[in-house]
Amino acid sequence: MRLPDTRGKMSDSGFDPVIGALNTSLNLRLTNQNVISSNIANADTPNYKAKTMEFETAFREALQVGNQLPMAEGDPKHIVHRTTDPVNPEIYDDPNGVESLDGNTVDRAAEMAKMSENQLLYDASAEILKRKLGMLKYAISEGGGNR
Repeated sequence: MRLPDTRGKMSDSGFDPVIGALNTSLNLRLTNQNVISSNIANADTPNYKAKTMEFETAFREALQVGNQLPMAEGDPKHIVHRTTDPVNPEIYDDPNGVESLDGNTVDRAAEMAKMSENQLLYDASAEILKRKLGMLKYAISEGGGNR
């Protein structure tokens, strides 16, 4: 199952791919939080199958990288800058779900733990993005030294 993409196309900053990657990370963490919340909300729904999303795979797909960055123009020192457009990660039934008597596979305690972990990672990405933007602001406004 794929969620509809409600975000606009992310612009390519052209000079800092880290900002784009952090933005993509935040978008994927938000999607994951929505999947987890949906599972918790449906914990008492008969025959509901818990959903899951594999963040790392979706993030690699969004950044269009495998295990290593590809070379550009044959020079191993070149790194190809890739855009980080929003993606629609694959959301599927959790294969690890244990079915209860009513057919529901949501483990509320496990989902709450996933939600806490995902929130911490979202907050970490947001903090890194905040600091990165702060460094850029400093470099533009105060870091030049030519006053």
